Amino acid sequence: MGLLNEFKAFAMRGNVVDLAVGVIIGAAFGKIVSSLVADIIMPPLGLLIGGVNFTDLKWVLKVPRLIGNGVRQQPDVAINYGNFLQATFDFLIVAFAVFVFIRLINRLNRKQGVPPAPEPSNEEKLLAEIRDLLKNR
Repeated sequence: MGLLNEFKAFAMRGNVVDLAVGVIIGAAFGKIVSSLVADIIMPPLGLLIGGVNFTDLKWVLKVPRLIGNGVRQQPDVAINYGNFLQATFDFLIVAFAVFVFIRLINRLNRKQGVPPAPEPSNEEKLLAEIRDLLKNR
């Protein structure tokens, strides 16, 4: 039972729970941005560069062998650089979206301002006076 209680204490610490919430929200945010890239940004971009679908781009190293009536015996061997380009675009857009999101949060926190420092207590004032007297000696 000691191991179970230790695991429960670990799992219920604030940092672990916060991390779990962050991962779940991050996954959902990633889906939103992936949809933004795939469904909104890439179609016009593909149209601008001539209707190219990036995921279809590849260098064929070995063409597939066909037998009989067009049935493939072996699949083609290819470098799918279009998938790499698509993943790179996805990453750049996700990174930019996270940057904008963090920047917005930082601006909102900055607008709230720093709360004024609390008035020092009588003990702190007395200690500061003693410090100053000792410094002047």
